[in-house]
Amino acid sequence: MIQSDSHIHTCFSSDSQAPMAEMVKRAKALGLSSLCFTDHIDYGFPEEKYHMSFLFSMQEYFDASKGVQEKNPDFLVRTGVELGLKEDILEDAAKLTAKHPFDFVIGSTHLVDNMDPYYDDYWEMHGEEAGIRRFYEVTRQNILLPFDFDVYGHIDYIIRYCPTMKKSRKNGTPNEAFYRHSLQQNKELLDEILITLIQNGKGIECNTAGLKYGLGHPNPHEAILSRYRELGGSILTIGSDAHETIHLAYGFEQIPALLSQCGFDSYTEFTARTAVQLPL
Repeated sequence: MIQSDSHIHTCFSSDSQAPMAEMVKRAKALGLSSLCFTDHIDYGFPEEKYHMSFLFSMQEYFDASKGVQEKNPDFLVRTGVELGLKEDILEDAAKLTAKHPFDFVIGSTHLVDNMDPYYDDYWEMHGEEAGIRRFYEVTRQNILLPFDFDVYGHIDYIIRYCPTMKKSRKNGTPNEAFYRHSLQQNKELLDEILITLIQNGKGIECNTAGLKYGLGHPNPHEAILSRYRELGGSILTIGSDAHETIHLAYGFEQIPALLSQCGFDSYTEFTARTAVQLPL
């Protein structure tokens, strides 16, 4: 059994209203022994355009996490962050990770050329095939910059929001052929991303929100997980990307067998930015 959820959002993230205490309560009820809060910090997010600001007080965040830990001494509460990466926030991101004692840092691509692929205007500008490729190009650029993070989040995140997959999800049938075709189209670029991460001692995550979103796969797809392992990658965290208590540890019962088929016999948790390997 997977003992910890390493990607969780609470009311400190602008897109969640879940209290930390309720997340811990739910985790304990599910039989987990630990979780890691990874609320969103997205410096330079276009707040005026999208009417959201992914920033919060770090002092309040750490105080709240510490308070929940003190009330649950039988449960390990880890405190991390999910950083939305882009070239012009490198200095701010470096100051953040240098100043605060995070247990775990996820680096993610949320914006592409300062546009959020969650919204239709991104796809209207780029088109689907070019929009997906541009996401991977920006991810490669982010990884080549000296950002301080432990794993890269949901590497094929873009697939959640592309028009074809959104349409197929509404119809209740994931478009497997499109998903695999898109991965094949971008195989060389994805290999560059994985190889660079491995060479830099960084990991990736198995993010089960892809299952929640009706993709039929975690993010990234098993093809990427298998390729990462084939290339020599071994740092792999597991997280639900839950923004509500009901989605905590979503689909975790499927993950050990899935990862085993991808060549993994262990997964990773981070405490004090140190990786610990645990058997599946």
